[in-house]
Amino acid sequence: MQDKRYILSFDQGTTSSRALLFDAEARLCGMAQRELPQIYPQEGWVEHDPEAIWRDTRDVGREVLRTAGVQASEVAAIGIANQRETTLLWDRQTGMPLYHAIVWQDRRTADYCAALRGDGREEIVRERAGLLLDPYFSASKLKWLLDNVPDARGRAKRGELAFGTIDSWLIWKLTGGAAHLTDVSNASRTSLFNLAHRKWDDQLLYLFGIPRQLLPGLRDCQGDFGICDAAHFGAAIPITGVAGDQQAATVGQACFRPGMLKSTYGTGCFAMMHTGDKAVASQHRLLSTIAYQRAGSPSYALEGSIFMAGATVQWLRDQARFIGHAEESAGLAAAAAPDSQVYLVPGFAGLGAPYWDPHARGAILGMTRDTGIAEIVRAGLESVAYQTRDLLQAMAQDAGTLPDRLRVDGGMSANDWAMQFLADMTGLVVERPEIIETTALGAAYLAGLEVGLYPSLDMLADNWRCERRFVPQMSADQRDSKYRGWKAAVARVLTDG
Repeated sequence: MQDKRYILSFDQGTTSSRALLFDAEARLCGMAQRELPQIYPQEGWVEHDPEAIWRDTRDVGREVLRTAGVQASEVAAIGIANQRETTLLWDRQTGMPLYHAIVWQDRRTADYCAALRGDGREEIVRERAGLLLDPYFSASKLKWLLDNVPDARGRAKRGELAFGTIDSWLIWKLTGGAAHLTDVSNASRTSLFNLAHRKWDDQLLYLFGIPRQLLPGLRDCQGDFGICDAAHFGAAIPITGVAGDQQAATVGQACFRPGMLKSTYGTGCFAMMHTGDKAVASQHRLLSTIAYQRAGSPSYALEGSIFMAGATVQWLRDQARFIGHAEESAGLAAAAAPDSQVYLVPGFAGLGAPYWDPHARGAILGMTRDTGIAEIVRAGLESVAYQTRDLLQAMAQDAGTLPDRLRVDGGMSANDWAMQFLADMTGLVVERPEIIETTALGAAYLAGLEVGLYPSLDMLADNWRCERRFVPQMSADQRDSKYRGWKAAVARVLTDG
C-alpha cells in the first residue's frame, strides 16, 4: 500500500462532472471539471446525455491524474458520489442507453404520482421506503421509461436491460460492464427500497410495475464495487466507496454522531441530520433515508430537499441576465435597499420539502417602483436561507431538537453574504469547513476506509477543520418578521396539485 497514496474521487453532479485527487492525509491534490449541458425537451422535463456523463467522467479522471503528476498505479481506490434519483436504462449487451437520463428535477410524472396519492398509496411508500410520492424519486421515472420507450417493458422482463442511477451507470462503464451495482444510500432514494430491511421491496416493485430483473445488486457504501478497467486510466483500480452526493457530503462533513447537521448548497440545497442506527419517521413531510452504511451497519438521517439553491443564482445569471458571474451576487445583495421586502420564490421545478408541490411555479413578489436588480438578486440569495429554515423547523419538530450549529458546504457556501444571512435567518452558528468539496471528500473517505488508507472514522472527524464561522446578528423579531413575509409569498404560489 505504500506506493498507493491517493484516492481518485468522482463527483458527478447535476451541472458538472468532476474528479478530485486526495492523498493519504485527505489533502486535496488536484481537481478537474467539465460542465454538463442540460436538456429541456418541454416544460418541466429535464434530461442528461448518459454518454456525455460517462465521457466527461473518464476525461476529468485522466486530466486530474495528468495535471497532478500521479500515475494510476499510485491510486489505492476510486470513490464515486453522484446526483441522486436521476434515472436511466441501458442495454446489457451493448451498454447503450435507451433514452436520455431523466434528471431528479424532472416533473413529467407529477400527474401519475398525484393519481397514486389520490388512490391512497402514499402511506405504503412512506412506511416502506421512508419517502413521499413525488416525481423527484426514481421509481416513477423508471416506470415512464418502461411505458414510453418502445419494447422497453418486454425487454426488461426478458432480462435484456439494466436500470441504474448515475452511480450504477458509472460503475458499469468503469468496470467494462462487469458490475451492475448500487449502494444502499442511492437505493434508498428510488422508492423501491425497503428502508428497515435494506433490500429491494416486492410490494413497491409491484406498485410501480418494475420488473426485478432490471435492478442492480446492493452494497454497503464502503465495499467492493468491482475493478476499474486499466484501459481507462492506465492501471486497474478497485472501486471501494459509493454514496449519493448528499450522503457523501454528510461523511465528508464528519457528521458521524446522532444530531449532527449539515446542509449542502449546490444546484439544490439538501439538509441532513444524523439520527443514529434507527430511521426516524417524519411527521412533517421530510424524508427518512440512509446516511451511510459500513460493514452492514446502517446510519440513518432525516433529510429536507430544496430543488433550487445555486440553480437560482444560475437563473439570475443565465435566464434573467441580472449578473454576469455568480460571484457578483454577494456585492449586489449587500448594495440592495436594506428595507426591501421583495421575495423570490424559486418554484421553477416545483417546491420540495416541506411543501412537496410539483405544480408550484416561480414568482417575484413585493416589488415597488424603486425595486431594481440588486433587490431581486438579494431576494434570490435570501430564498435559500428561508427554505433552509423551512427544513430545519420541520426537523426540530420531528427530532425534538436541533443542534446550535450547521455545517455547510457546496459551491454556494463560498458566498459570505448568503452564509451570514443563513445564520441570521436560522439563528444557528454556520460553520464552513476548509474543504468545501465535501461531496467528493466523503466518497474518498469511504473508498479510503475500505482499502486502509484512512484508518478510522475518528481520524476523519479529527481531520475536519472550520475555515469560518458565521454568527447570527439579526434580532429575533426581525428574523421572524422577514420569515413571515416569506411564508406569505410561498402561500401565493402553492397549488392544490
